[in-house]
Amino acid sequence: MKISGYAHKFGDDVSTDIIIPGRFFHLRSNLVELAKHLMEDAMPGFIDKIKRGDFIVGGKNFGCGSSREHAPTIMKIAGIKAVLAKSFARIFFRNAINLGLLVIECDTDGIEDGDYLTIDGDGFIENKRTGKRIEFVPLSPFMKKILEDGGLIEYVKKHKGIYSIFHYLVQK
Repeated sequence: MKISGYAHKFGDDVSTDIIIPGRFFHLRSNLVELAKHLMEDAMPGFIDKIKRGDFIVGGKNFGCGSSREHAPTIMKIAGIKAVLAKSFARIFFRNAINLGLLVIECDTDGIEDGDYLTIDGDGFIENKRTGKRIEFVPLSPFMKKILEDGGLIEYVKKHKGIYSIFHYLVQK
């Protein structure tokens, strides 16, 4: 898997309340409308600055705070293809994978806002501005398969139930 897009950089401790401010919680049953407020408090007008396939880049502890699935869900609806960060809150990380949003733990210090990146799922990111490669530990084959299928629900539908997950894990 190889994907390319522009980086939109934020700092450390980007919480789920920064991703989607709690005052918009009344829109939780209208995810398309909720997605229009993505990162609004951190960067006003963010939704108008992004293009389908772009990346959000953070520092440490990305996705901390509440465990709302809305945060990774609206990123995906808004067209964000991947989130890169030095570290993730565990629940956010797992929610993102389950919803089919690529998350990569890597050193983001060499990435600036607006950089054009190419991510190779085998473990490196190429920054077109600097020409440098950033290495990362690739996701497990099982997590890659969930992403390829569009998320955990689609994975279970495609492979005819939850049994196939256990079968897959036993074989690995």
